[in-house]
Amino acid sequence: MKAALCKSLDGPGALEIEEIEKPEAAQGEVLIRVHVVALNHFDTLITRGKYQFKPQLPFSPGGEIAGVVADVGAGVTGLRRGQRVMAYIGWGGAREFVAAPAEAVVPIPEGVSDEAAASIAITYGTAIHGLKDRGHLQAGETVAVLGASGGAGLAAVEIAKLMGARVIAVASSPEKLEVCRDHGADSLIDYSGGDLKSALRAATNGTGPDLVYDCVGGAFSEPAVRALNWQGRLLVIGFAAGAIPSLPLNLLLLKGAEAIGVFWGEAVKRDPQAHRANMQDVLGWVASGALQPRIHAVYPLDQIVEAIGVLDRREAVGKVVVEI
Repeated sequence: MKAALCKSLDGPGALEIEEIEKPEAAQGEVLIRVHVVALNHFDTLITRGKYQFKPQLPFSPGGEIAGVVADVGAGVTGLRRGQRVMAYIGWGGAREFVAAPAEAVVPIPEGVSDEAAASIAITYGTAIHGLKDRGHLQAGETVAVLGASGGAGLAAVEIAKLMGARVIAVASSPEKLEVCRDHGADSLIDYSGGDLKSALRAATNGTGPDLVYDCVGGAFSEPAVRALNWQGRLLVIGFAAGAIPSLPLNLLLLKGAEAIGVFWGEAVKRDPQAHRANMQDVLGWVASGALQPRIHAVYPLDQIVEAIGVLDRREAVGKVVVEI
């Protein structure tokens, strides 16, 4: 079978397309004939040895796949040959066949394309896990999304709206905020030139947001916490600003508030059934038309270097997908 292989940690430009041995489905596994693999920014890092996970060489990039069940291993139930499925596998997806744990495999409903199915696990998975499982978001509450124009932020905007929340999008330019508006944000805040605490309070008639979905960190986390409503929650998603903030814990005490870590990748490993249920919810929204994952472009496998280059240069607006 064909595979894109990282044989040295010299970056995505060193990937090679080679023929390797086709895997088999071991006990508890499903063999998937991969139709498409979605790429992420971490693929630019993992091919340089700079990601938190460092797979043994050689390996294939790509952690999100969609395709068809080619075979099922012993002990697998609920999945059958020929069934369309998606899976999050961490890495190793840029190849014709992948053997994946059955618990990681989710059937794709009618009306959902392979490209869309392969594009939801990480961004929308993180959003629904953070908002529902960790933040316990309730319909009618107000969510402020910091870094709302990025992939993770836009997913949070969309999922929060589908869960019945009012959404305040916080981003660094009017252009980025217009993208957030297009994805359903109710209010917009440009944090590049003002007092974030005051802006969040003003956008909520002085009460503050019930929940902050923080993809940014840095200097913006503390003013967001200071703006929280009574018993508000700060969801710690990531640190796009680069700096990991320190918070005065008295702020949490005085507001009866919580700071909650959202480590989606670890949660998937520890509770795959909850992840599967979340993916079924997201796939259902896609099938109904309520959610439309944005695809930047689809590349053939022999152009995977160019595809990852789009991510490396931060040119993508939406998901970059490789067709196997």
